[in-house]
Amino acid sequence: MARQSKPHSKHSGASPMRYLTLIVLTVIMIGPLIWMLRVALSPIGSELSFAALFNADISLGAFKSLFSADGIQRPAINSLIVGVIVTLGNVPFCFMSGYALARKSFLGSKVLFGLTLLILMVPAHILIVPLFLLVTKLGMFDSYWALITPFLVTPIGVFMVKQYVETIPDSLEEAARLDGAGEWRTLFSIVAPVCKPILAVLAIQTFLVNWNSFLFPFILTNSADLRTLPVALALMQGHQAIDWQHLMAGSTIAVIPALLVFLIFQKRIVSGITAGAIKQ
Repeated sequence: MARQSKPHSKHSGASPMRYLTLIVLTVIMIGPLIWMLRVALSPIGSELSFAALFNADISLGAFKSLFSADGIQRPAINSLIVGVIVTLGNVPFCFMSGYALARKSFLGSKVLFGLTLLILMVPAHILIVPLFLLVTKLGMFDSYWALITPFLVTPIGVFMVKQYVETIPDSLEEAARLDGAGEWRTLFSIVAPVCKPILAVLAIQTFLVNWNSFLFPFILTNSADLRTLPVALALMQGHQAIDWQHLMAGSTIAVIPALLVFLIFQKRIVSGITAGAIKQ
């Protein structure tokens, strides 16, 4: 009796190569994080070399000194305040703006959307000088207003919400209006719950961007009390040498919130990005 040979799949040889590629990419991405943590746990003033990374000496001295009187508590609090307030502003403002551009037809709506797209094409560095002059003339320089007010609405947030709202069937809102719901109730009771995925993505992205923001906080503030965490970390680098242990310890503290946010909300991020990709 002849033995039947199992069908050979053309993808059978691709799996090992695929897993090997994923392992290599994972090592490449996680490697810098491991190196950063290992340097942060090294004794202060120790030699920075590849061989020293494998030593058994572990010290929390860099972390302890960072939380001293002249540490990074204030910059971390500033970054948290700015990130939370800007996020709380972006979610409702971008939601209402994006909904208006998606659903309402008014004079200049297409022009406004075109300007939104145009702003997305402009590099942020071009806005440094005009934003600095505007903030200075308004008397907001070196204050929380300068760190928060210009970023309460972002064009990318408006664009994301508009594209997502256009995938929602109009019948939901029409049914609510037939039941006697007004515009505001329809917006926040019917449309907002459906837009939770994209609003979650907007909130996460806004918080992470402002938590890691360096350029504008560095330009728009001058006092040490208003420094954000990235600015404080950049100023740790001396002119003659770099204190790698303190710098990597501060970088570790700055990375932890971003990693936690991503690990907790990674499913929400993926669902929110892909939910509006297909037109209903």
